Amino acid sequence: MTQILGIFETIDFPDFGINSIKAKIDTGAYSGSFHCTKIKEVDTPNGKELHFSPFDNPQCDIRTTEYTSRHVKSSMGTRQERYFITTKVKIAGKNYQTVLSLADRTTMRWPVIIGRKFLSQNNFLVDVNK
Repeated sequence: MTQILGIFETIDFPDFGINSIKAKIDTGAYSGSFHCTKIKEVDTPNGKELHFSPFDNPQCDIRTTEYTSRHVKSSMGTRQERYFITTKVKIAGKNYQTVLSLADRTTMRWPVIIGRKFLSQNNFLVDVNK
C-alpha cells in the first residue's frame, strides 16, 4: 500500500528516545542524513567503535560497532567521507528501518533529510501540496 507524505513530516527516532523532529522529505537526495555532533571513530580493545551525539544532545552519547563509512557528495557539491548507521525511524505512525548518514547539520535548515532510496524502498509518494 502506498503511503503519501508531505514535503515536511514530524518523525521519531525510537532507538534514541527522540521524538517530534521535523524532517524534510527530499526526493533530490539519494540517501538520508541526520544531525549529529561529536562524531568520531575510536579504537577500543575490542575494535573500532563509532561515537556520536544525535541532535547535539549532551545527555545522549551513542556508541556502536555497527556502522559503515563511504564517500558522498554533500549539498555543497563537495565529496566527503561520512559514517552511516541503521536505525529505526517512525513516520506516519509506523516504524521503519533506515540507513542514515551522520552529519553536523548545524548550519542547515533541516536537521533530518529523508532521501529517495528510503522512500522508494517503503513505497512512499510525496505530495508537495500536503
